[in-house]
Amino acid sequence: MEEWKDTPWRKLERYVFRLQKRIFKASQRDDVRTVRRLQKTLIRSQSAKTLAVRQVTQDNQGKKTAGLDGVKSLSPPQRLALVTTLKMPAKATPTRRVWIPKPGSQEKRPLGIPILYDRALQALAKKALEPEWEARFEANSYGFRLGRGAHDAIQAIFSAICNKTRYVLDADIAKCFDRINHQALLAKLSTFPTLRRQIKSWLKAGVMEGDQLFPTEEGSPQGGVISPLLANIALHGMEQAIHQAFPTQTRKVNGVLTRQTTPHIVRYADDFIILHEELAVVEQCKGLVSDWLAPMGLKLKESKTSITHTLYAHEGKIGFDFLGFTIRQFPVGKHHSGLDNKRSPLGFKTLIQPSVVAIKRHSQRLNTIIRRHRSSQQQLLIDELNPVIRGWSNYYSTVVSKKHYCRLTHLLFRKLWRWASRRHPRKGAYWLRKRYWPFQDKSWRFADKGKALFQHSDTRIVRHVKVIGSRSPFDGNWVYWSSRMGRHPEVGTRLGFLLKRQKGQCTHCKLFFKHGDLLEVDHQQPRSAGGSDRYENLQLLHRHCHDVKTATDQQDKLQEDTIKG
Repeated sequence: MEEWKDTPWRKLERYVFRLQKRIFKASQRDDVRTVRRLQKTLIRSQSAKTLAVRQVTQDNQGKKTAGLDGVKSLSPPQRLALVTTLKMPAKATPTRRVWIPKPGSQEKRPLGIPILYDRALQALAKKALEPEWEARFEANSYGFRLGRGAHDAIQAIFSAICNKTRYVLDADIAKCFDRINHQALLAKLSTFPTLRRQIKSWLKAGVMEGDQLFPTEEGSPQGGVISPLLANIALHGMEQAIHQAFPTQTRKVNGVLTRQTTPHIVRYADDFIILHEELAVVEQCKGLVSDWLAPMGLKLKESKTSITHTLYAHEGKIGFDFLGFTIRQFPVGKHHSGLDNKRSPLGFKTLIQPSVVAIKRHSQRLNTIIRRHRSSQQQLLIDELNPVIRGWSNYYSTVVSKKHYCRLTHLLFRKLWRWASRRHPRKGAYWLRKRYWPFQDKSWRFADKGKALFQHSDTRIVRHVKVIGSRSPFDGNWVYWSSRMGRHPEVGTRLGFLLKRQKGQCTHCKLFFKHGDLLEVDHQQPRSAGGSDRYENLQLLHRHCHDVKTATDQQDKLQEDTIKG
């Protein structure tokens, strides 16, 4: 290929995915020799290198973040040149340290930003390693994995406690990314020498902060393309260790046969919980996990690790918070009793709701936006509030959130009323209502010139369906995965409708959308040419396909203007 725009992307993606699918199947049957052979083929292939470069220069959210070399964007000819230079092993360049605020804390999280060349190589290595480890990862690991997310983890917890009360070990690993032992990680990775040397080079590259170089004797810097996968590999095996230590068995207690079940573990990256009906088992699990983490150079963070109970007070606390949700059980009284599988009353009700911290943080963010737009036009305020409200509401749309939505809707109305009153201190309530809440019904919807504010209470509550067992996007079942994408809680109404209408396919490249792909809504007839926002004029494209379509539209418009001129 001579130009980037002439690249046959459909052919390249099909070739790379066939290799990844074969790696996944070979790893499932423990055929290590075939896995290594196919991984070497993939790493050497021009197709995988080209897709890796496209990922880090066009698709990634941080594509315009520069490393130490200061390069943060590449032209199409430079992308082609980068493809030809990618080769393993290569000496890694130190990463550039950036500190970002940690949500809900005064602490800051360090990010290590690699240069574009290293990012492309890491994306290439990840394409080879991910299918192998997706076939090995435990079923209850949900963080940083394709096709899995926070909602699957929450649904797994609900399934484990909906019919029985349990003790909970709510644990957090202290500085997981920063303290992983390199030798232990490389030994667990157990890959072929070329890839092993390359990963070791990235781990040992060091970090530049200002003009000072800090060596990295441990840890995997956050900010790298491959870092989340390496962290998951480091923590792989925790669930198996607990199941081996506490297998399901029948034992005799006071002359009565009792069935002891295996503790239930749910892990999302470095946050995990362990559930069991016996306090002693949960306490033993805490010690077991601490011993299991030690060889990897990790330990539990005592300030964020506690044992609670889902129904009764234990150490002054009932229930627990996980991934922004509060999970607990309530005795019969204020709430109706839940029912077991035989429709018999349980005597308690399991409820999962947005956490108090998450609600407070969201309310503060809305307040910040409104204050920032004290003198702005109403439409600008609506444009900035809508994505925030939609995103937060969609995230909590699978749990018991309706009363919180109504409360937030009311609080937001009060904030907006104060915003309007400050702008017009001499106007009365009737005038303000007509000006900023023009709809003549009971909705009191903040709107201006046809653009209305989305309200929290507009969101429908729909229970999320957890991913099946150890399913992976690399198994090739596109019908299953494309249908899940359309029903994902964080996919809005418009995206869900377009996914269903297009049957999970991009209308530009005709490939199925995969988990992890960045999707964008495109106007078939551009708005600059008079196109509308109606569904008939919308289509869903990959981000890179959208870039190509936009460039083509601009070129066509330029030609039309030239002819008319």
